[in-house]
Amino acid sequence: MESYNVAIKDAVKTYGDFKAVAGITLDINKGEFFTLLGPSGCGKTTLLRMIAGFNTIDQGTISFGDRVINNVPAHKRGIGMVFQNYAIFPHLSVFNNVAYGLKARKVSADEITKRVEIALEMVQISELAARMPNELSGGQQQRVALARAFVIEPSVLLMDEPLSNLDAKLRVQMRATIKKLQRKLGITTIYVTHDQEEALAISDRIAVMRNGLIMQVGEPTEIYKKPENEFVAGFIGVSNFLDCEIEGKDHENAVLNVSDYRLPGIRLSQPYQGAGKIAVRPEYLTLSKEGIQGKIELSTFLGDFIEYEILLENGQTIQLNEYTKDALTIKPDGMKVKVMMDTDSIIIYNAQGEVLN
Repeated sequence: MESYNVAIKDAVKTYGDFKAVAGITLDINKGEFFTLLGPSGCGKTTLLRMIAGFNTIDQGTISFGDRVINNVPAHKRGIGMVFQNYAIFPHLSVFNNVAYGLKARKVSADEITKRVEIALEMVQISELAARMPNELSGGQQQRVALARAFVIEPSVLLMDEPLSNLDAKLRVQMRATIKKLQRKLGITTIYVTHDQEEALAISDRIAVMRNGLIMQVGEPTEIYKKPENEFVAGFIGVSNFLDCEIEGKDHENAVLNVSDYRLPGIRLSQPYQGAGKIAVRPEYLTLSKEGIQGKIELSTFLGDFIEYEILLENGQTIQLNEYTKDALTIKPDGMKVKVMMDTDSIIIYNAQGEVLN
């Protein structure tokens, strides 16, 4: 079956007075791995279920290619679905679980055998074809669910938190498996997760959601390095938020005052004077001979880097990561230090939370 682009325009879903999806517009490209990312209750699963046809759409449109599918039943939309709890049939063998969707579509027995064997081989569980679900590990059950979704050759593949029930190491392995399969098959895939690291690792593009709205859409590097607002900066990875005063009448050569330390030569997109905020990642902070003064509150050795929690003189606490290969020793708790930041890698916000650089 041919894969399609998915167009969502002004989609709304309400429950009483509560807008779970509050007017979302998205264009998802054909063959793209697109992730809906956000905290619990942000509307991402509701939106996915609207695309699947499990939830009705109250306003707006959802289209696969040129076809509006608002009123098309779920079983006629040509979707594959992978659920958080796998939803495999306990009374059917692995082979028959994967074959189920093909039998429902009246595919011939020979074709079913051929396609199920190919699907099981793709997810590397061919040897488990005769097993029952209660004889499988969580990771094996997830592979069965993947094979069952792929085998029907869907136009659009939907995944709702498919790795959340697996242990950490297996999650990393399975997300690589999913990405490789998706690239190989070229199926338009919409993936829901609250796990930021998972989203960054697996996606072509990400939509960050909050309170039923889209906060930012972009490629993983763009979302991480250029968050458009404080919510995205704080939700994706770790960001330190530092209060500052901005002297930016000359926006080509502004000065940031942070905890009584002046950072000159900052380029802003527009003139601005007054209170602001800096978002800076722990890896863009360094211990230096000069800079913002503070004291190490806690040192944590994490293998490839040392995480320092530093209390600044203005009372704010920041996290700084020093990579082990660059550190001669682990600095002790209580040590007074000075911190510098890579000003090319910071995001500056005005008092209203709007980006200034």
